[in-house]
Amino acid sequence: MLVVLLAMSSGAGWHVWAARQAVVPSTWQAQLQHHLLERYAQDIRRLEGRYGFHPEPGSYQPDVVLIHGLDEPGGIWDELQPALANKGLDVWPFRYPNDQAVARSADFLAEQWAQLPPGRPVVLVGHSMGGLVIRDFVTRYHPVSPVILGVILVGTPNHGSEWARFRVWLEVREQLSNLQRREFSVLAALQEGTGEAKLDLQPQSAFLQSLNGRPWPTHIPIRQIGGVIAEPTRDMSAGLNALHMELGPEAEDMTQAVRSWWKNLGHALGDGVVPVDSVKLPPTVAAPDPLWLTASHRGLLVSRDPRQPAPAIEPILTWIDIWRHQRAQADSIR
Repeated sequence: MLVVLLAMSSGAGWHVWAARQAVVPSTWQAQLQHHLLERYAQDIRRLEGRYGFHPEPGSYQPDVVLIHGLDEPGGIWDELQPALANKGLDVWPFRYPNDQAVARSADFLAEQWAQLPPGRPVVLVGHSMGGLVIRDFVTRYHPVSPVILGVILVGTPNHGSEWARFRVWLEVREQLSNLQRREFSVLAALQEGTGEAKLDLQPQSAFLQSLNGRPWPTHIPIRQIGGVIAEPTRDMSAGLNALHMELGPEAEDMTQAVRSWWKNLGHALGDGVVPVDSVKLPPTVAAPDPLWLTASHRGLLVSRDPRQPAPAIEPILTWIDIWRHQRAQADSIR
């Protein structure tokens, strides 16, 4: 246990140091990571199997690829993946060293994508930073095989998030989760990256300015889902209505002020990690308005109530059904 605590402290210390280097160019951090990875290559090689596509046994080609976000501890696809499988879809989660620069993660996706067999089209679903990896991959590599049927972004910070500054605590959360799954390694945090993703996710970062300046290919439909956690609760709405009934017109201004304050608060908080304004795609991307759901950042895909599915699952299934139907119709005409 002492060894584990020391290792956790070392990993956390590494990321605290990296978090303080926000003014250091990410290329310098990448060089440092590369040097250390070479230095400890033998110890790290055994961890490499954790990255890349993770198909179900016997699956030859994916219908849907799922791409997680920053320092995801696991479990984000626990509800969506079986829901997709129940539709008869082959689902391949994709895992990458997510603390490295987003562009490097997109490069890694491109390398792995080139190994997929051509054939049926694929839908890409990205949660949080995973959506940025998808956008960067598509707009830089313009993949043609397999065909991308559509893209769904869930809680993606298209204009950054100040929460990226607290990445060190997300990293600790991830490594604790790895410990529970017996995947912990002293060098795991190093292999994940040096915090370049945190720099990329800061509002107005050079990466986001470059990404948001690129046009999106018009032949690939893209949809977004955003969360808002500061919607008035049922109890609050009932209380305001009761107050209005009790006091009459005199309470109108007060109840409206409370509702307005709550609405503005929700706009700033968004899903608790990504503000409302950050979800919206830039003008260079022609897409429908986001679908807004009352949920937290993880709560969009992971329900706290086992009796009710996470709210983003149904629209994801619906959009995939629509795209597959449209593709089938187009193929039948050819």
